[in-house]
Amino acid sequence: MPPRSEIDRTLFAKAGIAAGPQYLALRDQIALGIETGQLAPGARLPSERQLQIGSGSARGTVREALFQLEAEGLIYRRDRSGWYVSPPAVTYDPTRWAGFMTYVAEQGRIPRTEALAKETVPAPTTVADIFRVAPGTPLFVITRRRSIDGRPVLVEKITVEPALAPDLLRHSLDGSLTRILTGDYGLVVARNRIDMRPCALTNSAADALNVKPGTPGLLVVRTSFDAAGRVVEYDEEYWRHDAIRIHVDVRVGSQAAP
Repeated sequence: MPPRSEIDRTLFAKAGIAAGPQYLALRDQIALGIETGQLAPGARLPSERQLQIGSGSARGTVREALFQLEAEGLIYRRDRSGWYVSPPAVTYDPTRWAGFMTYVAEQGRIPRTEALAKETVPAPTTVADIFRVAPGTPLFVITRRRSIDGRPVLVEKITVEPALAPDLLRHSLDGSLTRILTGDYGLVVARNRIDMRPCALTNSAADALNVKPGTPGLLVVRTSFDAAGRVVEYDEEYWRHDAIRIHVDVRVGSQAAP
């Protein structure tokens, strides 16, 4: 990677930058450094003060440029450490049944799972409907944080019916939950229903992922059923928007309409 002084000169060079709002010009300079490899994935950007002095911009202009890059998923912030170039997003295929630990490792990355909370809670009406139980029925709820290469990328809340997996909360849940449900309780997933929508990361999800409340995210909701139609698990995943890339390979039949 080039020395810091060379990176700074590249970022602050004015040549070739289109006219427009000053924060967009600075955004374009930093984005160009990322695109050309001057700033590699994981590289730390110059401090906001250095960007301000080097570009001759006001502090508000620098922050607006950085927030724009963050919204695009090109950079991210670490508390009390500064701004960094985002690593490549992990590819997720919702049509394929593979756990987080598996598909992240298959892409040459290092996955990690931490159980943040394990509790029994009364089912709210919406969740009770999913499990076909009465509102207030006790259900297991597991909150976990999952990381890629040491960087937290998602927080998930998993709900499981105790009748299907007694004593589940006594297990260590810092690894594959699928392996436990299959190996210890004989629960095999036959079908998944997956919903995805953009969201803002707020409250506990933002805190767990060390991001500013309101940061863009992706909510992935997965309901897993066994062959008898019972709900094996209900999973709500809150992803950093820059950490995941959805990829679906659809085979089109020869009789498909034009």
